[in-house]
Amino acid sequence: MAGALRTPRFLLLAAALVVAVFAIYGQVYDHQFIAYDDDSYIYTVSEVQDGLTLHGLRWAFDGAHAGNYHPLTWLSHMLDVSLFGLRPGGHHVMNVAFHAANAVLLAGVLISATGAFRPGAAVAALFALHPLRVESVAWASERKDVLSTLFGLLALAAYVRAVRRPGIGRTLADFGLAPRHLAVLGLFFLGLLAKPMLVTLPFALLLLDFWPLGRFRAAGTGGATATAFRERPWVRPALEKLPLLLLSAAWSLLTVWAQTTDVLPIVKPAFLTRLGNAALSYVKYLGSFVWPAQLAFLYPYPTEGGAVAVSPAASIVAAAILVAITAVVIVYAKRRPFLPMGWFWYAGMLVPVIGLVQVGGQERSDRYTYLTTTGIAIAFVWLAAANWPRRAGLRRALGAGFLLVLALLGTVAWTYTGYWRDSLRLFAYTVDRTRDNYLVLNNYGTALMQANRIDEAIKWLRETARVNPEHCNAHYNLGVALVKQDRFTEAVIPLLRSLKCYEDEGRVGIYIADTHYNLGVALSGMGKYAEAESHLRAALAIAPRYPGASAALGETLRRKALTSGAPAATRP
Repeated sequence: MAGALRTPRFLLLAAALVVAVFAIYGQVYDHQFIAYDDDSYIYTVSEVQDGLTLHGLRWAFDGAHAGNYHPLTWLSHMLDVSLFGLRPGGHHVMNVAFHAANAVLLAGVLISATGAFRPGAAVAALFALHPLRVESVAWASERKDVLSTLFGLLALAAYVRAVRRPGIGRTLADFGLAPRHLAVLGLFFLGLLAKPMLVTLPFALLLLDFWPLGRFRAAGTGGATATAFRERPWVRPALEKLPLLLLSAAWSLLTVWAQTTDVLPIVKPAFLTRLGNAALSYVKYLGSFVWPAQLAFLYPYPTEGGAVAVSPAASIVAAAILVAITAVVIVYAKRRPFLPMGWFWYAGMLVPVIGLVQVGGQERSDRYTYLTTTGIAIAFVWLAAANWPRRAGLRRALGAGFLLVLALLGTVAWTYTGYWRDSLRLFAYTVDRTRDNYLVLNNYGTALMQANRIDEAIKWLRETARVNPEHCNAHYNLGVALVKQDRFTEAVIPLLRSLKCYEDEGRVGIYIADTHYNLGVALSGMGKYAEAESHLRAALAIAPRYPGASAALGETLRRKALTSGAPAATRP
């Protein structure tokens, strides 16, 4: 890697990648935070709002927050606040800078590992410009993607350097404990502290051992296990990964704990449904890589009447496609070793987020392709390089064609990034390009309500409840929107539905308090003061300082007293 960095053409490549990334994504400087996760990561989190502090440092490492244990990501957001305050532009530009650095690092790793400059540069350019990267770069709360990838690529670079310069300490090296391997372990650990999806990195290193490093073909020398190394050359590379694999296993358990204790599932598909959807998602990600059209920031699980519904026939066809591709790359493994390396890189790195363990309500998400589809790019680019024509004219034509593809991808990425300017624009775009997307419909309705466009909000919130009658927030937000228009009689039914829905889901605290409060306001507006009093007292019992609840209860008791002729209570 160090040698590659010193060459003038690599420096030129690095500069071109940085310029291209900022040309596409520099527009995010004027973008706002998105009212979907950005609140949970940045502008409503008091520890983040205070910037980088000792208390924030302890809080970040103290436990799981927002469904994950990723303290380094929290510290990164805190540092942004210290540097830029809560102005969104600085937070966004930092994501862009990390993405530019990742593109340069990827180029350096591939060129150093393979010795092939042009293919390595081509893969890095695809990584930098592909529209699938937009979600990870333009969304401030996806800092964890670009940050974890930075440390993951640094770990890859350190690993390639360690393999190219074996050094001393053979016995320690056999078990991944030599100083050069400890650097890889340390960088891997930092990557996990930014996002747990990086747990598959040890398997990516084994794939690098297979190709391009070619370590599976080399016999071992010396040491107590020399015979095993000569007979099975994959043993030494596998043993080297033991510390990394142990860390991966521990982090996987930590992540499962964090997500099961801090996240309530939005959808609960059966295992066979999740398995079928996983097969479909693998194929859909491939399709989006080849033809990145109709991209959206959230793809909902298909539902029928609120129940998850995935086509068994489509899942079987998708599984057959995956089996066929796997068979082909294995058949050509000796002649074209980059094919299985790229394919299994893609397939393996997606495993933690392919939906076998369901978190959230998404069918799939473009952010999960941030590093994973690099394997597909490697397979495509090196296959093209292996079959590159000899005729100079044809070579120039194909090179120009590739530059045209990059320009088209960059144009699509630039256009799509523009839709991330603010919540209303992004939600409207997503609703237009997805079907029955009740999660985004609900957020679109609430964003319209916050913009005081109440009639439009009610329209989309009614649509949300129609698409998924089991979505508690849709009923709650519809009730709140109707209360804002003093349509109290209409508001009571959705609010009662949301209250029952929250109780059935086991929700506690502010969810229940909010609903009781709004029911109290609606019922008081209808003149049903006794029922209103009951709900307002329930809200205060849960949250004694609930904003406006005491005043609303006092007004309700005053009106109740006037209608009954009794003196009003002075202290509710």
